[in-house]
Amino acid sequence: MLVEDDESIAEPLVDGLARYGIVADHVATGAAALAAAPTDMVLLDLGLPDIDGIEVCRQLRRGRDTPLIMLTARGDEADRVLGLELGADDYLPKPFSVRELVARMRAVDRRTRPAPSAAQDPVRACGPLSIDTRTHEVRLHRLPVSLSPKEYDLLLLLAEDPGAVVGRRHILETVWGATFTGPGKTLDFHVASLRRKLGDPAWIENRRGVGFRLVAPA
Repeated sequence: MLVEDDESIAEPLVDGLARYGIVADHVATGAAALAAAPTDMVLLDLGLPDIDGIEVCRQLRRGRDTPLIMLTARGDEADRVLGLELGADDYLPKPFSVRELVARMRAVDRRTRPAPSAAQDPVRACGPLSIDTRTHEVRLHRLPVSLSPKEYDLLLLLAEDPGAVVGRRHILETVWGATFTGPGKTLDFHVASLRRKLGDPAWIENRRGVGFRLVAPA
């Protein structure tokens, strides 16, 4: 959830996050933020028209552990310290790039995500497709599928949340690394190869301009 009263900032920010596969619900007031349903993460502007962002942060932190990043033009140390003491997970002063924001969101997500239990199932599944993360074995209808290392990493990333769109930039940075400067069609080539090996192009759906998602064909 993005809490930002300035439409000239909110609209391009929502569009920018979408390019990384992140869907942001936008509200313009503190009251709307406090009344909203629980969300995966909160991006909170401090300069709101109805309730000061510090107070919104204070109230959001009562009984909730939703990751929260403050976005604000207030750059003085007192505001930063107060925000962090109230429970904000990070503090990003304006102006900032969407790329930096996404990097901070991922860092906060890694820090706040519950540690997996020792008994967690190592097999990820999507319909008849299964991926064993211990043995790196991929099976479709119980038959083995031979993949290259990058094809495996790509499929594993998409299988982390079947049905969810994963942004192109996030895929490239995760599978090939943040400093990847290879051919622009590298990702498309690997997606096409995966589709062939899975026997049906419907396994990997392309959301034009956003990214890809893994879905079991009907």
